[in-house]
Amino acid sequence: MLTVIGEALVDVLSGGISAPRTFVGGSPLNVAVGLAKLGHPTTFIGRWGRDEYGAMISASLASNDVHYICGPDDAPTSTARGILDPVGAASYTFDVHWDLPVLPSNTPALAGARLVHTGSLATLLEPGVSKVRRLIEGARPHATISYDPNIRPSLITDHARAVTEVEGFVALADVVRASDSDLEWLYPHRSAKQTAAAWLELGPAMVVATYGSAGPWGLVKDGTARVDAPVVDVADTVGAGDSFISAMISALETRDLLGSAKRGALHALDTDTLASILEYAARAAAITVSRPGANPPMRGEIA
Repeated sequence: MLTVIGEALVDVLSGGISAPRTFVGGSPLNVAVGLAKLGHPTTFIGRWGRDEYGAMISASLASNDVHYICGPDDAPTSTARGILDPVGAASYTFDVHWDLPVLPSNTPALAGARLVHTGSLATLLEPGVSKVRRLIEGARPHATISYDPNIRPSLITDHARAVTEVEGFVALADVVRASDSDLEWLYPHRSAKQTAAAWLELGPAMVVATYGSAGPWGLVKDGTARVDAPVVDVADTVGAGDSFISAMISALETRDLLGSAKRGALHALDTDTLASILEYAARAAAITVSRPGANPPMRGEIA
């Protein structure tokens, strides 16, 4: 079982003269759906409201065979209202309600997971972030931990605190993915590659920086690897990074590298294998950007 913890929300996207379109999203939810579409039994731990948008989220998880716990509560469903620029990138304003009930450590979705993924708003916004951290700490003795900070600067009022929170989750993680813009916002005094190298020293086996159409670059103890991003016609870039890390996790699973017992093997990953994983994940992300919204590919679509 693979488990994802984090926010679910609805993206309301506008661009040009067309009417706004709504898509189920939230970075962690997108990762859960991406894993399920790649054929992995997946559980999502998150919350949303008992409202119209919440019903969309429940229906989306069900239609993609993602099991979930927690789910609807009495707070409104979180929303992200995005404006698409001419190349399909979105700038967002958020209305987010993030919290989780207290879950026991023996919850099957946690105790039985070979991988637990988290990131984005769920790892930066209180009151939920403290509960997420405890769940990750509890899962690490038996599960691989993956993390994607997916920074949303418009929601962050304390830059120094955000850096501290992010570094805390990096130190708990085995696999980290971040965009170049995330890394440069967190550490404007150094390059994304310098930050990735610094993060590897905090404990992960693998740190990957994605550069959009310029392709991903990754770092393991054995060295570095970079691959080109496939050239596609871009509908929008929503969910590209989420599809990328879903496919990266899937590639690790197919190589039998998930679970704490495989931590040593993961730390010994060579650069040729890293390059193969990056190439696979880049193909998944390219399929996602070729169609509207966060719509990750099925396994059979990734040639």
